Amino acid sequence: MIYVIATVELSEGGKEKYLAELKRVTPLVHKEKGCLEYGPTVDVPTGIPIQVPPRDNVVTLIERWESLEALKAHLTQPHFLEYRERVKDVMKSVSIQVLTPA
Repeated sequence: MIYVIATVELSEGGKEKYLAELKRVTPLVHKEKGCLEYGPTVDVPTGIPIQVPPRDNVVTLIERWESLEALKAHLTQPHFLEYRERVKDVMKSVSIQVLTPA
């Protein structure tokens, strides 16, 4: 099993469009072979001193996959590629961390 933390930085005012498109594609991702968890999160201001300041234009996807092969297959799915095309105008950057339980 692997975890993926995908950090998506969005252009000013792009979060609403991005989340709407993500909501459309998420049920399809959940049906993919090997998908155990896939969903967006946003920063929450907590006042906890060690927390980084909330990022208003960032969406973090929390994912869990059965294997690296399942993740790689996800990245080639037509619905995923179409979603990426629909949101490219509001995405400034994307980075991922692929993790395994320690």
